[in-house]
Amino acid sequence: MLKSLLLALLLIAPLGVAAQAAQPASAASSAAPAAAPPQVLLHTSQGDIALELFPDKAPKSVANFLQYVRDGFYDGTLLHRVIPGYLVQGGLYTRDLQPKRTRPAIASEADNGLSNLRGTIAVARGADPNSGTAQFFFNLVDNRRLDFVGNQSGLTWGFAVFGKVVRGMDVLDKIAALPTRPLGPFAGDVPEPLVVIDSARVIGEEPPASAGSAAAPATTTSATKPGKKVTKRASKG
Repeated sequence: MLKSLLLALLLIAPLGVAAQAAQPASAASSAAPAAAPPQVLLHTSQGDIALELFPDKAPKSVANFLQYVRDGFYDGTLLHRVIPGYLVQGGLYTRDLQPKRTRPAIASEADNGLSNLRGTIAVARGADPNSGTAQFFFNLVDNRRLDFVGNQSGLTWGFAVFGKVVRGMDVLDKIAALPTRPLGPFAGDVPEPLVVIDSARVIGEEPPASAGSAAAPATTTSATKPGKKVTKRASKG
């Protein structure tokens, strides 16, 4: 009888182990799939630019950018600064080159491990690493000198990459090939003709009811102009 009992236990034990092993697989199969990264479409006067954002690497920068998009803030603003072989910058100035009111600045996420490679989008800022608001820039080439090096100063902090172009690099290259001129408050680098962001939308979301304005006025910074080879910077302005 003891032998029969031991045999029964041996037969039951594998079934119990199999049931336990099956539970994690069942739980895994019922888990929700990971959310796709947000994408934004910029419809410009020179063509469309589609972006994929990196909320896992730059959550504050992505949230900030998406809020401006959802508010309709970028609609009617310019890509006002074009430097061939370097960058295309925009996100603040209207058609008459007046700055819009922005929300408070965000903390820099330049130390997130992402590099300013061709096709990436990053937060533009002034001399203070934590001065980024609505402005952004596209890297036309691999600008590794704009990457985070250390937190000693604004020169070593670098610029926070928060997304990449997934469609429309040809549009950016076309914009980069436009002639530039001094205009309004700028001593140069303004494309001719002006490049307007007609609309900015989160792909898959309804467009905003109306363009919003933010609570705080745009700030003016005195960051180094990128005319000098050694001190080129993607600054505000």
